[in-house]
Order: sequence, then C-alpha cells, then structure tokens
Amino acid sequence: MSQLSRFLASAATLALIATQAPAFDTTARAAFVLDQKTGTVLLTKNADEALPPASTSKLMTLYVAFEAIRDGRLQLDERLPVSQHAQSYGGSTMFLDTTDRVRVEDLLRGIIVLSGNDACAVLAEALSPDGTESGFARMMTQRAQQIGMTSSTFKNASGWPAEGHVMSMRDLVLLADRIITDFPEFYPMFAEQKFEFDDRAPSNVNNRNPLLGLGIGADGLKTGHTEEAGYGLVGSAKSGDRRVIFAITGLPTSGERAEQSEQIVNWAFRQFAEKTIVTKGATIASAEVWMGATDRVDLVAEEDVTMLLPTLSANGLEAEVVYTGPIEAPVRQGQKLAELIIRPEGLPERRVQLVAAGNVEAGGFVDRMLTVSRVLAQRYSAQPQDSM
Repeated sequence: MSQLSRFLASAATLALIATQAPAFDTTARAAFVLDQKTGTVLLTKNADEALPPASTSKLMTLYVAFEAIRDGRLQLDERLPVSQHAQSYGGSTMFLDTTDRVRVEDLLRGIIVLSGNDACAVLAEALSPDGTESGFARMMTQRAQQIGMTSSTFKNASGWPAEGHVMSMRDLVLLADRIITDFPEFYPMFAEQKFEFDDRAPSNVNNRNPLLGLGIGADGLKTGHTEEAGYGLVGSAKSGDRRVIFAITGLPTSGERAEQSEQIVNWAFRQFAEKTIVTKGATIASAEVWMGATDRVDLVAEEDVTMLLPTLSANGLEAEVVYTGPIEAPVRQGQKLAELIIRPEGLPERRVQLVAAGNVEAGGFVDRMLTVSRVLAQRYSAQPQDSM
C-alpha cells in the first residue's frame, strides 16, 4: 500500500503572501547576487561562465594569505623581500623595488586598497611551494577547487591578463562570502578608503571601490578592470542584520560599474524583506496512516520558516507537500514524514521538513479490519461496472 502522495497546500492554509520577484535587468555581461543571511540567490546572469576576472582575482591571493596568517605560516609584522619579478609589474602598484623589505600587513593593504600587482607577487613568492608566482597560482587553483570554486583557474596572483586565468561570478561571490565569514578580523581593511604607503606613490592612495562612503552600507570588496575583462566589481553591503554580496563584470566604463553596483545594492535591500511564512508547530497538512488507530496524522513544521521574499506582491505563494504514503503505523511524534516545498516565482525553492504532530499507535483487530474493508470498497467502487 505504498504510493507517492502529493497535494498542493493552499495559500490560505499556509498564510503565505508573496511570489513575484521584481527583476533587475543588469547590463553587465555576467552577474551574481546573494543574500548572505538566508542564502537566497537574488540574481544570476551567466553566473557560471568562466571569464577573465582582472583584479577581482586578487581576492583569492588574499584568502590564501589570510589562511597562512591564521595558521602561523606568515606574520603580520614579518618583512618580505621584493624580487626583480615583483618589481617588474606595471599597472596598479605600490611602486616597490628590490631594495624594499615590506611588512605583510602593508602588503595586504597594498592589495586591498591600492590593488598592487607588485604586492601580490611578493606575497605569492613568499607562500609558493617553489618560490615562484606561477607555483603560487597552481596552489591558488587547488585551494579554490577545495572550497567549491569549480570555475576558477589562476595563472598569476594579481589577475594580470593571461590565457586561461578565469573565474565565474558565482565563484567570486562564494569567495567573498568565505572572506567575510572566515576572517572577520581582516575584513574591515576592505572598507578603508585610503592607504598612504610612502611618498613614492602619491597618485595611488585611494580605494577604487565606488560604493565606499555613499552611506548605503557598502564595506568591500574589490574592483577589477582590463581591456579584455571590462569593468567589474565584487561588492558587499550591510543593512541591519542583512548582508548582500554581488559580483558583476563586463561593463564598458567605470561610471557604469559604479551606477550598476549602487542600483544592485538598493534593489536588493528595498525590494526584498525577510518574512516568517510558517510558524513552529503549525499544522500544514495531514498524511494518511495505514493500519493505525486513526487514519490520519497532522504534519507540522519543526521550526519557524523565514524566507527572503519580494516586499511588493499580492499573489499567493505556491507550496506543495510531498510524502510517500500511506504511512504505516505506528507513528511517533516528531517523526519526519514529509517535505513542504515552497516555490517563490523567480527565486529558488525552499524545502522544509514536516514531522508528525502526535503519536498514532498501530490499530487493533477491529481497526485493521475496517481499514482493509475501506480499501477493498474503494477498489471495488473504482472498477467499471457491467451495464444491465
């Protein structure tokens, strides 16, 4: 007597109130927007396409360096030498030369605030298994794979254009999330708007992140630009207990990058809000019980269910309860019996465990006979009858 039982739970029963997510039509080539607290993906556009990341790939260099500091393999006040290779970098730099020995903490700020390509090379050579930047890039790629960044391959530590040096927007947001979560002691560096290393670099002291200082809660992370990649940004902003993390790339100008980034932050905070849609212990549905003292058991939520949903919507929220039934008695209170599948239009579905609200003991002889009789009667009534 086992079959897959499915039924739609009405919006009235579940007291759910929102569906249609307001769309954000970004002009970026690729984008990914995540609400960190709930794990809700708010926007995805070519998010798994492996693209040249430019300087946003410096976030991986920083993550590996943060791990080395946490593990005691690198010290913040340690001074590292500058090789000829590191000095040779152009583009955004700290203007380091081979006479320098630079504190690790200064190198970190040189990467985060000044986007120093030379600073990346100095850290890479210090941490590389073979003392080379290319060796460090291989280590970066391996570490990225280990933490789930499946579309990332690194050829250098800075994002300098190189064949095969690619990342996806999803990977960049995953990496930003890991930096924020794993290294809260270092994350405040990303909000610093200025770093004056010494008087050799008067033209490179300001953070390029256009969102810092706008009063919208932005506190990170990293810009990127090359001719091949276009203009991109991995950004994050906090409002109350919510944090939004996003990555965009392929924009034609720095101005459009700034405009799109600010619009994404405002859209994510203003158009979505957390709502409790199911309360702990609330009866969601009931399931059929086979050979029990009663023929049904109520299904309840184990805990409150909160989701990020559009703030403006009048439509009902589609939800479905799925279980394999009838469920054979005895049934115990708290036993996991079913799933509530909630499907907000335009947002990822949410699956919630439903449990038995109470015990259902195995039926006695009379209960069993009544169950068998009822089943036989149902089968008989379902069969076509001969016409007279």
